[in-house]
Amino acid sequence: MPLELETLKSERDRLRDALRETEADVRKVESDLKLLRQREIQTKREIEALSTLIEMKEQREPKPEGT
Repeated sequence: MPLELETLKSERDRLRDALRETEADVRKVESDLKLLRQREIQTKREIEALSTLIEMKEQREPKPEGT
């Protein structure tokens, strides 16, 4: 059974549309991932800053006797 030319063209166009949608989805996911990575980095920096402040505070406070 031979395939009709118009059927082939129609299928090709449908696949091209699907590909465009997929590419748009990929760009959205990549954008979301970039934002999440930025949040991750910011959170790690905040943790590091707080850890540094805790260490500084612990070094300045006198140690209780007997420990």
